[in-house]
Amino acid sequence: MNLNFTSEEKDFQQEVQQFLQEKLPKETARKTKSALHLSKEECVEWQKTLYKQGWAATNWPLEHGGTGWTQTQKYIFANECAKAGGPDVIPFGLKMVAPIIYTFGNEEQKQRFLPDILASNVWWCQGYSETGAGSDLAGVRTTAVKDGDEYVVNGTKTWTTLGQHADWIFCLVRTGPPSAKNQEAISFLLINMHDPKIKVSPIITIDGRHEVNEVHFDEVRVPANNLIGTEGQGWTYAKVLLTHERTGIARVAISKDRLVQLKELVATSPNGEDKLMDDVIFAQKIANVEIDLLALEYTELRTLSAISTGQAPGPESSILKIVGTQVIQAIDELYVEAAGYYTMPFVPQQFNDDYDGPHIGPDMATNSSLRYFNNRKTSIYGGSNEIQTNIISKAVLGL
Repeated sequence: MNLNFTSEEKDFQQEVQQFLQEKLPKETARKTKSALHLSKEECVEWQKTLYKQGWAATNWPLEHGGTGWTQTQKYIFANECAKAGGPDVIPFGLKMVAPIIYTFGNEEQKQRFLPDILASNVWWCQGYSETGAGSDLAGVRTTAVKDGDEYVVNGTKTWTTLGQHADWIFCLVRTGPPSAKNQEAISFLLINMHDPKIKVSPIITIDGRHEVNEVHFDEVRVPANNLIGTEGQGWTYAKVLLTHERTGIARVAISKDRLVQLKELVATSPNGEDKLMDDVIFAQKIANVEIDLLALEYTELRTLSAISTGQAPGPESSILKIVGTQVIQAIDELYVEAAGYYTMPFVPQQFNDDYDGPHIGPDMATNSSLRYFNNRKTSIYGGSNEIQTNIISKAVLGL
């Protein structure tokens, strides 16, 4: 992949910059740059803006409404969005279930689901993890029993991110008999979240926010034509989805911008004292993260280049997931160190839109601890980093 931009690519870069300057809401950009919570309405507004521009689905095929961009254009777009404070699209629809639908779904399913996903008319969530079946998804216990032209679903999914907003959920369910091997008993089912027999219970995370949920299914009847592909192939589809998810978890462009902001922050001294960047030990920590991030960026570019030729991401996605989350967490730790004692007050509600009380410390400082706490999960979701090392040892080292 050639990173010396052509004149056409430079023109595209300017087009993206102008679009972001004109169309990205200032408040959305401010919140994104400060890692503050975006409302559902703010997320949907931005995604619909991208849709109107034709830029909502950067990785979709052209025939389904994708951009048709080269990997260099995607690289430019991701980096310019990160610099401007353009939020990532919510991945569950556009980046996760949509590729499964247009790859493995039938024509009726493509026509029924893809247009609304593309236009952000519906909000999707993921129904994979269960108690006792997180990184080991083959152990799911939620059942879907065939009854005529419907499935009857019972069970509970957990850690369902933003499920409180969702219109639909894509689920791994057990359709095979008890005697079937785990992988051969799993199917991929699309379920309407507005069914009255579905209950969503909030899980408040360590940073004090409601981001994840438990989703309970009690005799939920789902049309059989909501099954993707064939029964017993859900594990195959899930693995394809997870490799794309893990590639996206690396978040190289966002980490690059956060590191730039951090260096600007520690190069100043609001009270005239020594600047933190002058501390040799702290400067060395930043340099170490920069080196890891540069290596991660080029690994991601090689992976994306391979994807552009039609190859599916293999063990490279596990490498990106491990190193990407390590870099994210290392940057979080540096922000906390830079913020010093301002990280101590725990008043997460001061970042809510409806909060009218006093603010404690600068936003960057007090929010750094919340981001640190929340991002501890990145080395777990999408398949824990320990599981990823097992995948690498088998696929790369043959162990």
